[in-house]
Amino acid sequence: MIKPRQWTLGAKLALVAMPFLLVALGAIATLVNMSWQIEGGAAAVNEAGRMRMHTYRIVLSAGSPDVQALPHQVAEFERSLQLLRNGDAERPLFVPWDRMVRERFTVVERDWIAFRGRLADREAAGAPAMGELDADAVAFTLDIDAFVAAIEDHLSHWTALMHLLQVAMMGIALVAAAVLVHTGYRFVLEPLSLLKEAIRRLQAGDLGGRVARTSTDEFGMLAEGFNDMAEQLQSMYRDLESRVREKTALLEQERGRLECLYEVTTLTARAATLDELAHGFTESIARIAHADGVALRWSDEANRRYLMLASQGLPQAMTDAELCVTAGDCHCGSAPVSSGARVIPIRTMQPMRMQHCAQAGFETVVTIPIRLHERLMGEVDLFFHARITISEAERSLLESLTVHLAGAMENLRLNSLELEAAVSQERGLLARELHDSIAQSLAFLKIQVQLMRDALADGDASQVQHVLGEIDEGVRESYGDVRELLMHFRTRTNNEDIEPALLTTLRKFEHQSGLKASLRMQGHGMPLLPDTQIQVLHIVQEALSNVRKHAQASQVWLDVQQAPQWRLEVRDDGLGLAEGEDGPDETHVGMRIMAERAERLGAQLEVMSLPGRGTSVVLTLPMPSGPAAQPAAAPQLRLA
Repeated sequence: MIKPRQWTLGAKLALVAMPFLLVALGAIATLVNMSWQIEGGAAAVNEAGRMRMHTYRIVLSAGSPDVQALPHQVAEFERSLQLLRNGDAERPLFVPWDRMVRERFTVVERDWIAFRGRLADREAAGAPAMGELDADAVAFTLDIDAFVAAIEDHLSHWTALMHLLQVAMMGIALVAAAVLVHTGYRFVLEPLSLLKEAIRRLQAGDLGGRVARTSTDEFGMLAEGFNDMAEQLQSMYRDLESRVREKTALLEQERGRLECLYEVTTLTARAATLDELAHGFTESIARIAHADGVALRWSDEANRRYLMLASQGLPQAMTDAELCVTAGDCHCGSAPVSSGARVIPIRTMQPMRMQHCAQAGFETVVTIPIRLHERLMGEVDLFFHARITISEAERSLLESLTVHLAGAMENLRLNSLELEAAVSQERGLLARELHDSIAQSLAFLKIQVQLMRDALADGDASQVQHVLGEIDEGVRESYGDVRELLMHFRTRTNNEDIEPALLTTLRKFEHQSGLKASLRMQGHGMPLLPDTQIQVLHIVQEALSNVRKHAQASQVWLDVQQAPQWRLEVRDDGLGLAEGEDGPDETHVGMRIMAERAERLGAQLEVMSLPGRGTSVVLTLPMPSGPAAQPAAAPQLRLA
């Protein structure tokens, strides 16, 4: 079967317009040629008129005494005659030759030869004979007029033809316009109206509206495409209800998935202990997966043993027997080859050493490994009394839940380690405080006890009384150190501002010593970190303790400057340091403790004193810097 030729809309319009275009181009070319002919003929008429003028000039020059004028006029006439004979395409100038024009031009050439011969005879005879010459000139000009008249007759014929052709072109233009309008309506407007009517019916809800394909061009293809679209819309409308049900079911599944994730996320965020997390997770996943039983097992580092942290819906005998499962003894407690969930049909699997799940009546076990950063941490086992399979969506949900569980258990472990580290740090701090304060006093008391024994052995009563006084003073000082240490540990700083803690410290100092203490804050700077606040507060407390023990002061000042860097100064009006004391030794325990704390902060500690005029302890913290700042240099304790 021969397929009919497909004509495009452009080809149809070109086929209709091409004949009119060719006729129009031919008519235009003909009109241009006629215009050119008429223009050249008009130039020839003008040149013939010049020949008439040259004839009269020749007659006048023949009677003139100027002998040079006549040859010049003759040459001009010859040039005009030559121009009419050959034409000039550049001007343009050419004679529209036909039979009559050629005969008239031949007469002009013949009479010119005769007229020029009479001129030559007149010049040879020397006789004017002007009357005869005038008569010859008149006769010759009549021949030229006849030649011009023949040209004008020819031109008038061409002009009439040109006017007729212009009228014909107007008629052709009208016919072409009518044909193109009909063609446009037939090939463009009519298909568009059909398509518009079909679209209106479709908008009105009539999905059965179709467009009749009446051509094979673009509009035909458009009609076919519209019909296909309408057919698909009609088909989609028929299946819309089922599609909506499917989408609703999918959305319901996603909503349920999000609810499950939210439930488990809330549980993992709220659980404070491992036991609470494990039991809450087993209850949640049993309800989410509709499982008949759940076991949450935790693995050791080598993945050789699996410890059951929590269970739900399992027989007590099975729970007791599988409290700790060795890898390979059961399908559940074995490291999976893949990282995803596995469905284990119990009855069809190769029998293992442990058959508790089969004895309990379970048909299927789904195991989901618990992984964190590619490390196997345990598994969740879901037990079902029926044979089941899980979809990809259910598999993804179960694996996501175990990921949340692994993250929560790791967070509990990290929190436990952090708490353990904090306790260890606090114990270290307490041990350091005891070592730096009370231990020194106890060592001093030990020495005094040995001196007491020596004095008793020697029977030196005065020495015994002296040692007893030293022991009593040492016990009092140790008791004061213990009370001060307890008060220091109860002091808390503020995360935003250290000023309340400093005020509390000064009030405690006033209560213990009976001395007046004042605080002055200057400037506004960046708040100190909590750890830094603790260390700064301990240094201030130690400086105040030294004032209470040794300074015998009547007033204490605490000046705090926050900008451009933190600077704290504890001043008193006491006795000051004795001359020759050049640094902290075993008798200056407080100074050594302050220096060690300042070293941990990277700060600078200065002790300035004048005998009899008081002591000033200045702590200058490093300049604030960005997170990437280098650690500050080691501090220096300077005495002045």
